[in-house]
Amino acid sequence: MNKRATIGGQSIGVTRVIKIWLIQHAQAFVFSLGQMSKNPMGSFLTIAVIGISLSLPAGFYLLLDNAQRITASWSGAAQITLFLKLETDDQHVHRLSEKLQQHVDIDTIVIIDRHQALTEFKQISGFGEALAALDTNPLPAVLLLQPTSNVISSGRGEQLIKSLHDMPEVDIAQFDRQWAKRLFTIIEVFQRAVFMLSALLAIAVLLIVGNTIRLAIYSRHVEIEINKLFGATNSFIQRPFLYSGLIHGFCGSIMAWFLLVVSLLLLEAPVMRLTGLYYSNFRLAGLSGNESLILIGSGALLGLAGSWLAVQRHLKVIEPV
Repeated sequence: MNKRATIGGQSIGVTRVIKIWLIQHAQAFVFSLGQMSKNPMGSFLTIAVIGISLSLPAGFYLLLDNAQRITASWSGAAQITLFLKLETDDQHVHRLSEKLQQHVDIDTIVIIDRHQALTEFKQISGFGEALAALDTNPLPAVLLLQPTSNVISSGRGEQLIKSLHDMPEVDIAQFDRQWAKRLFTIIEVFQRAVFMLSALLAIAVLLIVGNTIRLAIYSRHVEIEINKLFGATNSFIQRPFLYSGLIHGFCGSIMAWFLLVVSLLLLEAPVMRLTGLYYSNFRLAGLSGNESLILIGSGALLGLAGSWLAVQRHLKVIEPV
């Protein structure tokens, strides 16, 4: 069944209505490009400002993402050191290690027996001759426990260290967790700062696009009055302005993506040299495909929203005299 619609008192097919609608939008899109081409420098400056505004929160997001990738490997670096009692023999040390290995919050365990501890201490301290004069080994066996990555972030470190300290074989239990707490707190603060910065710069993009569209509306004030005089609707008149905001936002987000790619390329070599000094193969991560689409889509939507707000405020007040 061929559905029909009525336009201007005439009944036409729905397919033709859709075709007319697409043609009108295509004409508005081309007209917007033509208007931007008449003022290329102004359009470029607007796009550049939008690109820089979008690149800042995206760049901080990448910085935060790379920092989290680094700290993901560092989070386990906070080892728990268990100094066992002197009377604990090697066989008992290994049994204790096997028991602790089954703990849900412990990832790996390294055993340093009393003989190994004494040998390492002689090499490091420089008191080898003095220690050799001792009849007995004064150093205890040590267990180096690697907690799982979520122990520190979830706040279970205190509970774990207390349970380990209460074990009868353990003399001292040490856990350098203060730096880890500070690290995760700093990351949390940075996350919120990035969120607030993104919100502020999103508002800035809305204002930039809105001001650009406002100036375009005022520059075409007479043309808009004539169009309304001949019966043009607000929807028809505002369509090119909406496309203009959409194009500005889209091109601005493309520029932001390009700035991020160039920045990462410039930073890649020095970062690789720095990580090489720490014997790490860490490399900066850029935006993924989905993240790039989100950046570009967000820029286009902000441009469209800014132009819509400007059109709603300024276009309706223009009426033919």
